[in-house]
Amino acid sequence: MPYKTALACLFALLSCGGAIADGIGLSAPLSGPSTILGAQMRDGALAAEAGIPVSLGDDACTKEGGAAVANQFVDAKVSVAVGYLCTEAIEAALPILKAAGIPVVAVGVRADSLTDRRDKTGWPVFRAGPRADAERNAAAAILTKLWRDDLFAIVDDGTIYGREMAETFRAAAELVALKPVFVDTYRPEMDNQIALVGRLRKAGATRVFVGGDLGDAAIMGRDAAKLGVPLTIAGGETLRGAPGDPTLPDGTLMIALPEWADVADKSAVEAIRARGAEPEGYALPAYAAVQIAAAAIRQAADTGKSVAQTIAEGTFATALGEIRFDAKGDLAQNPYRLFRFADGAFHPEATP
Repeated sequence: MPYKTALACLFALLSCGGAIADGIGLSAPLSGPSTILGAQMRDGALAAEAGIPVSLGDDACTKEGGAAVANQFVDAKVSVAVGYLCTEAIEAALPILKAAGIPVVAVGVRADSLTDRRDKTGWPVFRAGPRADAERNAAAAILTKLWRDDLFAIVDDGTIYGREMAETFRAAAELVALKPVFVDTYRPEMDNQIALVGRLRKAGATRVFVGGDLGDAAIMGRDAAKLGVPLTIAGGETLRGAPGDPTLPDGTLMIALPEWADVADKSAVEAIRARGAEPEGYALPAYAAVQIAAAAIRQAADTGKSVAQTIAEGTFATALGEIRFDAKGDLAQNPYRLFRFADGAFHPEATP
C-alpha cells in the first residue's frame, strides 16, 4: 500500500489493512525525577505478558526524550505505543508517530487539550486514564443526583483547583434547577472554621461541598461536631489521606479514582508482584494499556482494519474492566467513583 494512502487512512481512522508489525512500545520516564512512576509503568506493561513483545523507551518526561523514543518506535516498527506520563513527551512524540501510522494508548497524561484538539491535530491518541476535568465533572454529576432533595452549600479555598471544582458543581446544579443555600470562599489552613460552620448553620445547609484539601475539610467536620451542626461534607480526591493525616468525620463523601489494586483482576495483581513490584500507581493502568494494544493488534490482523480504527471501535476486556473510547479518544465512561468515610477509611458507595 502506498505510504500516502496509508497515512490518509490513518487520519480518517478508516480500514487500511492489517497491523504494521507485532510490537508494542512503552514510553515512560525511566530516568529523571519521575523514575518511580516510570518504573511502575514498566513493571505493569511487562507483567501483562500479552504474547507480543514490548519495547521500552525512556522519554524522561521531556520534549527531547519524547521525540527520541518516538523515532525509536518508528525504527522498531511497533504497532502501538503505550505509556506516557508527561504532556511534553507525548506532544513531541505524536507528530512523529502519526506520520508513521502508530496509534498511542496514553496512560498518565491528563491535559484536556490532548484529545480536545483531535480534529485539528489528527493525532491517533487514545487516553486510557482520566482527563483533567473528569474529577470535577464526576463530582457534579454524582452530587446533583444525590443531593437533589437536600439543602446544600458550596465552598472553596480560592485555589484554581478548588474554584473549578466548586464552579462545576454549581453550574451543574443550576442546569437541573438546584440552587445552593450558601456559596462562599473560605480562608484555608486556619486553626478553626467555626465562623464558616456558623454561617452554614444559619443558611440551613445540611450538606456542604468543599473545593479544598483534607486538612480544611477535617477542621470543618470537627467544628461542626463541636457546635452540634449535622453536616455531611463532600469533596474530591484531595480528601484521600495517608496514615497520620487529619481524620474526617464518618459519613464524609469523596469522589475519586478507586485504588486500582482493589478493583483489578487478581491475576494482574499477582503478575506484577511476581516481578518483585507492587500494583500501585501506574502499574495496573499500564498493564491494561498493553492488553488493549495486544488485543487491537490481533483483531486488526484478523479483520484487515487498521490498528487505530480497531482501538477506536473496540471494547476491550482488561484487568481494570471493560474499556472503550469515545469519538475524541477519551474513556467512554468516567472512572471516578463515590466513596463514603467510615471507621477510618473510605469505602466504595453505590453511585446514584
